[in-house]
Amino acid sequence: MKKRIKNIIEINDNLESKIFAFAIQLLILISIVTFTLETEPDLEPTTRKILRVIETFSVIIFTFEYIFRIYVADSKRKFVFSFFGIIDLFAIVPFYLSFGIDLRSLRALRLLRLFRVLKLVRYNKALNDFIFAIKSAKEQIILFLFITLILIYFSAVGIYYFEGQAQPEHFRSIFDSLWWAIITLTTVGYGDVYPITVGGKVFTFIILLIGLGIVAIPTGIISSALTKSVDSKTE
Repeated sequence: MKKRIKNIIEINDNLESKIFAFAIQLLILISIVTFTLETEPDLEPTTRKILRVIETFSVIIFTFEYIFRIYVADSKRKFVFSFFGIIDLFAIVPFYLSFGIDLRSLRALRLLRLFRVLKLVRYNKALNDFIFAIKSAKEQIILFLFITLILIYFSAVGIYYFEGQAQPEHFRSIFDSLWWAIITLTTVGYGDVYPITVGGKVFTFIILLIGLGIVAIPTGIISSALTKSVDSKTE
């Protein structure tokens, strides 16, 4: 029985496993839709009741899935504390914790239901390839993030000295300048804070050029790692 259950709930080429994977993916998507609909303020009581029934049904299925995965795991402890084990737990725990808890606290718990989206990773080969690519390029990504943090701080210091006296309400300190540095380096540019001095404008131009490169670098790193991941599987 244990072997049969394992062949069904783990990704295999048999028909039962494919049907199970498809059913779970469909249920995850339905659960996400119901979670989104629940945020509508003007829903009829009947509609809310239906959504609650769907949520309850989904949690029951996810709970049995979680229990069965622990049951068939070669190392139960290893599975419980693995990435997928934690995701599976977070996908169901908000439902059970919501009983007897103040509704104001329940709002925070509902956010944990978003972890159900990550459950799709287990069944999607493309997402698995993406995660593998991230892991293989983690050293380059960490280095990039470290350099980005340095550049953000450097940008905040620079704009503070250029604009601090001209716009003390926006650039009172380096901490206040960090907001400008982040939205400028990421090329978002909300326009709520901008330089008015000549030096500040020239400095901003340079930072914008650097920001364009910052946006492009992680794309290249991940694309290269993803290509290597796909090529290694096709060989």
